[in-house]
Parts: sequence; structure tokens; C-alpha cells
Amino acid sequence: MRHRSGALLILFAAMLTSGCGTVHRRGVDPVLARQLEQTLTRPALQLSPELENRILALDPINVTAEEVRQVLSPAPAPRIMNLHGGIATVIARMVSFSEFLIGMGYPAVSLTNPSDGTYSFSCYESSEKLAGVIAWHYEKEGLRPMMVGHSQGGMQVVKVLYQLAKQPPARLPVWNPLTWEKENRYEIVDPLTGEKRTVAGLVLPYVTSVGAGGLTRALPNQWDMCFRLRKIPDSVEEFTGFCKGRDLLGGDFLGYGPANHYKANGKAVVRNVWLPSEYKHGSIPDTKHLLESEAMKDWINSYRPGSELVSTPQLDRQFDADSSHILWAAEVWFSIKKHWVLELQRLIQAKRAKS
Repeated sequence: MRHRSGALLILFAAMLTSGCGTVHRRGVDPVLARQLEQTLTRPALQLSPELENRILALDPINVTAEEVRQVLSPAPAPRIMNLHGGIATVIARMVSFSEFLIGMGYPAVSLTNPSDGTYSFSCYESSEKLAGVIAWHYEKEGLRPMMVGHSQGGMQVVKVLYQLAKQPPARLPVWNPLTWEKENRYEIVDPLTGEKRTVAGLVLPYVTSVGAGGLTRALPNQWDMCFRLRKIPDSVEEFTGFCKGRDLLGGDFLGYGPANHYKANGKAVVRNVWLPSEYKHGSIPDTKHLLESEAMKDWINSYRPGSELVSTPQLDRQFDADSSHILWAAEVWFSIKKHWVLELQRLIQAKRAKS
């Protein structure tokens, strides 16, 4: 029996690592890197007073489709770092999710990696590197990034949170996403205060994970997460964990029961959302098809989650088009809109406090 279990694990690891979802990064030359950096540097500080006032008047939890089009889409948005799972085929799923967000009004420039135009990060990329990239973007753009992780990418976003949760004297280097080189510094200039601060201790506004856990815990690159995957540190303000039943690859105990629930280590607001069991583990981020129906887009824009920390949302109407994964898309889009507004308001208020 012991030999059979070992053979199953080897077979499982071979299955996941064949055609793995690794992304090979190549930085641009230093001259082009400096030019690109200038286009990214704090565009939110150049908003007109009229647009700033309209953004400040928004209610973050009741953002309409019209407000996205007329108020938010003309403004910069927090960078969203999508982290895909462990096999190459899931990269296209994250591209589909990015295209869904663009179709809903999110700026494409805030979804693509600036040096190579890719839409996601691999779960195999260093969590320390990703934390350093997050800090770089915050310093340059003035808006704290968000993370969306799927499958092993969902485990990786929690790893990144643990990197950021380190406190001084811990030292996390800044990573430049244009050259893909580590910078010789461990501090950034906080765009809100103008003062230096360490990468360690940075708090993100919103992070979410879907389909993390299950058999992927057995892979060597995930061993360090075995006992802390469901414990969310204070390096994020709001975290949503998604799980579903019959999920061998991304759910503990086949995805059933409270063993799949995330909990806060401290003050982070942590929600757990149960998705329909019929959703397929590997294709949940595949959501571009939802744009084909105006009725579905309207339903997604009108969606408001409940206040429960553990919820099982239901689709309360039928559509003529394919509505698969709509509950996940609606939940995540609601939170992205909310924190898009909050981050812009935070930056505008800091700018006005200085003037």
C-alpha cells in the first residue's frame, strides 16, 4: 500500500508538471525600460479636479455599469496580478478572465505585464520576486495592486501575502518588472506620504484565491504552505477564498467541509464563498463568454454579495446564453470595483491633503 501511494503521488506530480505553466521572463533593454517607466508613473495624480470629485462621490459598494464607463474607466486602476495554476493549459483561462475584466470596463494596461504584455504570472515564480514587483508598481503608480489566484496560483497568492507580512528588520528586495532584475534596495518611496518605507509590511487592498489546496499540497513547491494555506495574514485588507465540492485538485477532503475555509490570523476581513460543484476546477477563470450577453453583464454589474463570512450564492435567474462561472465572476468583479474606487479615493485624498 505504501508503494502504491508513492507511485500515485509520482504519477500526480508528473501529470501536473508535464506542460507546466512556467513563464520565462525577458526584460527589455534599460533605455526602453526608462521610457516605459515614465508612462506608468502615477497617472492618477494627473486627474482633473472634476473627475476627482466624481470619484470621491462614488459609493464603493454600489458601483453601477454607468459609473464604471463614465467615471472609473477614464481613470487609472490598481494593477491586477493574475496568478495561474501549474499546467500550461490554464494560462488561457486567465487570459479569458482578463478579457472579461477588460470587457466590463477595466483598463487593459492595468492587467498586462508592462515588459512583455502577458496577462498572468506563474505559480512557479518566486513569491519574493512577486512581492518586490508589487512594491515597485505601488511606488510608480500610486495604487496598491490586487491579486487573483487560481489553483496553485491561489496557493501562491497566500505565499506572497506571507512575504509581505514580514516585518522589519526583514528585508524584501524591490523587483523591476521591466528589466526583470532585482534592484539594489529594500525600500520604496510611499506615493501617499513621500517617505521611504520597506517592502516588508506593505498591505494590499484585495486578494482572492479559487481552487487552492487538495492534492496540489503534495507537490514539493507547495510543502511550505501545508499548514498555513488557510490562515490569512494582515498583509491584505480583504481576502475572498472560493471552494467547491468534488474538487480533488483544489479542495481538501474533496472540497467538502469547513477544512476549506480561510481564516484571518489578525484583522484581515476574510470571506469564504462556496461555488457550485458542477464548476470545473481547471476552467473557473474562463469567463470571457459572459460578455456575449448584455443580460448577463447587467446581472454581474448589479450583483451584491451577502454580509456572511461563509456564503453559498445562488443564480436567481436563467439566461439564454452560457452562464458558467458567472457566480465567481460576479463576486470577484464586485470586489475589484469596490477596491478600484477605494484606492483612487485614498490617493486623491492624500494628494489634496498635501496641497
